[in-house]
Amino acid sequence: MQNSNDIAFPPHRAALVVAHPDDESLWFSSVLSSVDRIVFCFGDQFGESKKAAARRRAVSALPLQGLLNLALPESGTRFFVDWARPQLTQFGIAITDPAACVRYEDNYGSLIEGLRTALAGCDAVHTHNPWGEYGHPDHIQVYRAVTALQAELGYTIWFTNYAGAASWPLVQQIAGQPCWAQRRAVRPDTATARALMRVYARNGAWTWTRAHRWPAEEMLYAQPCSANLQPRLPLSGEWLLDVAGLRWWPPPWRGARRQLLVL
Repeated sequence: MQNSNDIAFPPHRAALVVAHPDDESLWFSSVLSSVDRIVFCFGDQFGESKKAAARRRAVSALPLQGLLNLALPESGTRFFVDWARPQLTQFGIAITDPAACVRYEDNYGSLIEGLRTALAGCDAVHTHNPWGEYGHPDHIQVYRAVTALQAELGYTIWFTNYAGAASWPLVQQIAGQPCWAQRRAVRPDTATARALMRVYARNGAWTWTRAHRWPAEEMLYAQPCSANLQPRLPLSGEWLLDVAGLRWWPPPWRGARRQLLVL
C-alpha cells in the first residue's frame, strides 16, 4: 500500500476525499472500487497520543490502492458546535471554543493547499455532505474545502445522504437551497467495508459503533461546477439515511430512512 505524499501517482480522474481514516468504509464503500485516488485529510487526534498511534498503525495496514494521507493534525473541535443554532462559515462551521477555532481555521488553509495538488485533473470528487453526515466539524470543513476548489479544478462533487440527529438543524437550513443536479442510487460494498472495519478494530482505531449496519442502498447527489448550467434542485422532499437507525444492537429504535421536509 502507498500513502506517502512523495509518491508520483498516475493520472487520475475520480477521487474520494474523507476527513478521517475509517470514514471511507462507513460512508463511501460504494465508490471505493471506482476511484483512482483516496485522500485521508486528518491524522493524529488532538490530545490523544495512544489513539493517534493506533490510527497510524491501522492506516499502514489498509489494503487500499492509490491512498494519499495528508495526515493533518485534528483540531479537536468535535464538541464545540452549537447545534441548536449552527452557522456555516468559510472554514466550515462556527466553533464555540476560541483556541479550537484557531486550530480549525488553520487546518482549512492546509486542506486547500493539500487538496489543490491531490485533486488536480479529476472529473469527479466524492466527499462528505454539506452537514457532515452526523455533524462532525471536520467533515463539514472537508466538504467546504473541496467545494472551494471546484471552480478552479473543474470537477463534479458527489455526496451521500447520511444524516444524524445533531446535524438535522443544519440539514433543514440547507434543504431549501438548490444544490444538486443528478442523483443515483448505489449499493454499499459491505464485504469491503467490513474488511476495512476489521483492520481498524484490530489496531484499536475503529471510531464508530461496532453495531453499525450498512444500508441496502444509499443515494449519491451530484453538485456540478458553477460553469455547468444544469438546473439545481433542493434536497427538500428527499429521503436521508439516519445514522442512529443504522444499528444492529440495540435494535434500531427508528427507521433508517427519514424524509427531509421543510415546513
